[in-house]
Amino acid sequence: MLNPQDPAPEAVSLPEMHGSVRMPRAAGQWRRMLAFVGPGYLVAVGYMDPGNWATALAGGSAFGYTLLSVALLSSLMAMLLQGLSARVGLATGRDLAQLCRERFPRPVNLALWFLAEIAICATDLAELIGTAIALELLFGIPLLLGVVLTAADALLVLWLQHKGVRWLEALVAGLIFAVFGCFAVQLLMAQPVWSEVLAGYFPSREILTNDAMLYIAIGILGATVMPHNLYLHTAVVQSRQVAPEARREAIRFASIDSSVALTLALLVNSAILITAAAVFHAGGRTEVAEIQEAYVLLAPMVGSGMAATLFAVALLLCGLNATVTATLAGQVVMEGFLGVRLPPPIRRLVTRGVAIAPAVLVTWQMGESGTAQLLILSQVVLSLQLPFAVVPLMLFAGSKARLGALVAPRWQLVLGWAAAALIIALNVKLLAGIIGG
Repeated sequence: MLNPQDPAPEAVSLPEMHGSVRMPRAAGQWRRMLAFVGPGYLVAVGYMDPGNWATALAGGSAFGYTLLSVALLSSLMAMLLQGLSARVGLATGRDLAQLCRERFPRPVNLALWFLAEIAICATDLAELIGTAIALELLFGIPLLLGVVLTAADALLVLWLQHKGVRWLEALVAGLIFAVFGCFAVQLLMAQPVWSEVLAGYFPSREILTNDAMLYIAIGILGATVMPHNLYLHTAVVQSRQVAPEARREAIRFASIDSSVALTLALLVNSAILITAAAVFHAGGRTEVAEIQEAYVLLAPMVGSGMAATLFAVALLLCGLNATVTATLAGQVVMEGFLGVRLPPPIRRLVTRGVAIAPAVLVTWQMGESGTAQLLILSQVVLSLQLPFAVVPLMLFAGSKARLGALVAPRWQLVLGWAAAALIIALNVKLLAGIIGG
């Protein structure tokens, strides 16, 4: 028997995934929790995409370990917001885009859709450039050709979707652990000063007073707490078959799943920034923002060619992994806001086509020198779009009319709105700085 809040079969999010994973009701708690492991890793992929690399490299090389506090704060905010996203999806049977279409007037709904599409294109742009750079570093493929070749990743995503959501989750999680392994080895080679690393996780007032540092900090925020992931998470958690009476437990399992996965993402992002600080900043190279430049300098400054190779391999794995979430998020946003269902390959090619245009133009006009600026700019754009996803999420998370007894606890709502206020305040300060020159 369907719960009154359950959507009609034709209205579900990601219909090829919806309810495709059965939950073992009669099994013990640990087995039930393991059955819910997976959606968090699909979301965590977006928190370690190539856009994160650009901001972490720039921040670490320019300011040492100082911006580790921003990475930590951003990750804690992400854990809270993704947990609320899972709650909203499981409690309502709707994704965030569908709820916006049902709740807001059409002009507001269309504006939110447009902003979400911009965020997805900015994400796709970062993944596209990062993957092309990795192909150039590892295989010598020219950057411009690599940018064009990345359009073929639509075939990879389609094949993974055909295999089933559990196969998709397993591959994504495996690649995440492979990236973590690459950076674990790199950290051993970089030999950072761990007392300074620890101090970097404590906030510094200089972040707010130094405009250059604030710009990178907001880029890190945009690269960590990503708007499209909030939409995606509300949809992918519905891949599990959850009985109405088991939804409270499912929300708890989903929150644990995403928090563990995002902790792993924090470690990867921290490792990139720590490597840049320990190798480049400590070595007097404080303006390393280009991924290609970091690759070239790593081997001589660390004293091992393996460091550079692992760096490029991890970049390629991150780029390939992130294509999955961008595709799924694009599908959720278009179907949810507009009620328009396009075949996945067409949807993927449309999104990738929009992202390819500026990437090809910048690569053609500026070559490698423009890629870092474009990567960091894409993450700042994501940060500017973030309030337009966070505010609707918080409205629904605190709505008893929508969530009933599963409404978010007061402490989560207080922290969530505080996070939204912080994001908005930082964006206003950034815009004021840009307008003021």
